[in-house]
Amino acid sequence: MKNEAELRAQMVNYGRDLFLRGYATGGAGNLSIRLDDCRILATPTGASLGRLVAEALSVVTMEGEHLSGDRPSKEVDFHRAIYHAAPEAKAIVHLHSTHLTALSCKKHINTENVLQAFTPYYVMRVGQLPCIPYFRPGSEEIAPALAEKAIKHRAILMANHGAVVYGKDLLDAGDNYEELEETAKLFNLIPNEELRFLSTDEVNELNQVFG
Repeated sequence: MKNEAELRAQMVNYGRDLFLRGYATGGAGNLSIRLDDCRILATPTGASLGRLVAEALSVVTMEGEHLSGDRPSKEVDFHRAIYHAAPEAKAIVHLHSTHLTALSCKKHINTENVLQAFTPYYVMRVGQLPCIPYFRPGSEEIAPALAEKAIKHRAILMANHGAVVYGKDLLDAGDNYEELEETAKLFNLIPNEELRFLSTDEVNELNQVFG
């Protein structure tokens, strides 16, 4: 198990990796890691993921008290809400990546599951993708809306905003997010009438084999 210094270094390195590969731009997006049952390590407000500094990362309690580091992102409240709702969540990645954000801006989506499965890897990594309604950034309504979905889903789309994904650690959350972004890219590239979606039996088989 990594200590806090190692987790800080991991967040800095992974944030830079996301930035360099174009998943994050400017000061958009945020990351967090559950340090223990009481504390969260999070990226500071307005911080570019490409220029994070280990010593400046924010530490807040699960109740929202700022303990150390720079002031946390205003969106740390919905990170806390997800951790409370989903004890299996140990890290969260929230980005405004191109293809998921494009998907979040589309009309007439199925908000219960925006992406019907058409690759096995989406099923194995994500499963389903519900979408919460649009709320202005920083709205107090975001946290409870995400928490409700996080009880059963590790990935959630935010209308006209982006996506939030959690995992068993930061790299797992990141891998889940990246698989989701690639799925959204394929979905946006292939005309819907040309997609061959997986059948219910095929999805059930993946869930039985890979859990």
